[in-house]
Amino acid sequence: MSNDTEAPPPEQETEQEIDSLGSDVETEISDDVSEDDLLGGLEIESTEEVEIPDRLVDQVIGQDHARDVVMKAAKQRRHVMMIGTPGTGKSMLAKAMSQLLPKKDLQDVLVYHNPDDGNEPKVRTVPAGKGEQIIDAHKEEARKRNQMRSFLMWVIIAIVVGYALLIAGKPLLGILAAGVIYLAFRYGSRGTDAMIPNLLVNNSDVTSAPFEDATGAHAGALLGDVRHDPFQSGGMETPSHDRVEPGAIHKANKGVLFIDEINTLDIRSQQKLMTAIQEGEFSITGQSERSSGAMVQTEPVPTDFVMVAAGNLDAMENMHPALRSRIKGYGYEVYMDDTIDDTPEMRRKYARFIAQEVEKDGRLPHFDENAVEEVILEAQRRAGRKDHLTLKLRDLGGLVRVAGDIARAEDAEFTTRDHVLQAKRRSRSIEQQIADDFIERRKDYELTVSDGDVVGRVNGLAVMGEDSGIMLPVMAEVTPSQGPGQVIATGQLKEMAEESVKNVSAIIKKFSDEDISEKDVHIQFVQAGQQGVDGDSASITVATAVISALEDAPVEQDVAMTGSLSVRGDVLPVGGVTHKIEAAAKAGIKTVIIPKANEQDVMIEEEYEEMVDIIPVSHISEVLEVALSGEPEKDSLIDRLKNITGSALEHEIGGSTGRPSPQ
Repeated sequence: MSNDTEAPPPEQETEQEIDSLGSDVETEISDDVSEDDLLGGLEIESTEEVEIPDRLVDQVIGQDHARDVVMKAAKQRRHVMMIGTPGTGKSMLAKAMSQLLPKKDLQDVLVYHNPDDGNEPKVRTVPAGKGEQIIDAHKEEARKRNQMRSFLMWVIIAIVVGYALLIAGKPLLGILAAGVIYLAFRYGSRGTDAMIPNLLVNNSDVTSAPFEDATGAHAGALLGDVRHDPFQSGGMETPSHDRVEPGAIHKANKGVLFIDEINTLDIRSQQKLMTAIQEGEFSITGQSERSSGAMVQTEPVPTDFVMVAAGNLDAMENMHPALRSRIKGYGYEVYMDDTIDDTPEMRRKYARFIAQEVEKDGRLPHFDENAVEEVILEAQRRAGRKDHLTLKLRDLGGLVRVAGDIARAEDAEFTTRDHVLQAKRRSRSIEQQIADDFIERRKDYELTVSDGDVVGRVNGLAVMGEDSGIMLPVMAEVTPSQGPGQVIATGQLKEMAEESVKNVSAIIKKFSDEDISEKDVHIQFVQAGQQGVDGDSASITVATAVISALEDAPVEQDVAMTGSLSVRGDVLPVGGVTHKIEAAAKAGIKTVIIPKANEQDVMIEEEYEEMVDIIPVSHISEVLEVALSGEPEKDSLIDRLKNITGSALEHEIGGSTGRPSPQ
């Protein structure tokens, strides 16, 4: 924001700024954009032709609501709290906010020696750039004084030595006297040097309002500190004002203070931060056992900053309620989007995002048209929802950089689709590498069964992390009980998974002709691992395994499944279906059962499309119809289940807005 031109009225400026949010891509665009055009009508040969906006706020992809809030908050100098998944642009928006604040208000902060009380240095603020001039003037004055003192010292030494040699005839005494005079003058000059102020905050070379990232900062780095002085007396000590160090809250004066993972700050630091926000100034004192402790405390130092706090959903739990109230009462709270609608305009912006990443890195070859299309396809897959693109752009940027590194290693002119495909294989997450290794090991030890039929054994599907599918077999056995019948589940089940097993037991009790009150139903999640089972996406797997064991009906082992189950037998949507299907394909599974509500979310890689048949279902009876083998027995079971539980509530399922976490 320039200071050389006259600013338009506030209302006009706000409208202009908001209208320019996320400016579109300045290149040739086709008039007729088809749905299959992954570039959204963009006619380019490479990302080199894509123009990148100058303002950082215009480079942010998606997050329209958050950008609108940042623009308004910058205009009104309001605090902002941004909550959302890592990598969705919180720090980038905070930096963009600092560029929108006026530079003309910046200040330099000077700390002076206090002749009345050396432990309470004085603080003065001057316009940005004036601080260095004041320091230079003080240094020049001190230099001139020292020159005069030095001249006077040498004159006195010459007189004393001359008298001792020529008149008194005692040269040794003259030398000793000269030494005493030299030390006295040098010792006295320290008081003169102590009068030079300490330039605490220097904004002379700043091109925009300050941006301070205080994420994870300890108390001294955040609130300022006073350095330890090993020489506390005897005239050798460093003046207290020279030992004062600014904190991030002081450096961010008239700018933006950004703190990610705000809940990781200890409570005392949060309380002091709240004081700095409320008062607009905060004194600097020792913050640790290695500093000067509470002996030195400056006059209040300005802390007129705009605070941008960020974090995941759990950040609000450990955040000081008064600090959150301060932000909420005098600012905005924003929840960051994970995905955005897949439109031609957004596809063009994703092409610009790739160009931005290439330019930001400075060493990568630009991406050609096919490479851009492949990255946009990956953005669709990572969204996990039909007609959406992911906004976890930090992870997507990682893919861009790996692909560019591969192209650069080959000395290629452009990054191609083949480079992106290689990058997808190389940039697998730790969870995905573990999952792939898990699948291979199970094949080696024949723990994965993908053919034949077995009673009470069903191949379930789960995810590790956010993007890694694994196959998780579930086994069930029904045994006579020595007491009241119960359902016993093993395999590191967590709270939500335990509740899903209880829901399944309701279906089983209603379905079975036998009196299971005198039987124990044992359910085992085979090799669930230390991460355990968290979520209810194995509900239909558990139900199928138990029903198979109760009725002695074998289950096809080339079938795998995922889905939540209501107590009425309806199959409800779950997350991570794409990664689960790909894991099943890797394990040699031929058929995968998924909830019908998740059918639109499936975006598997081309190499897996011919390997598996995907069957969407809406009721447990449909699951059994696909999974069980043996036609007469299966038909009898399914008819009985339909009569007991009723038909699936297709309309309710289709209209469900709940979208569970991927499990």
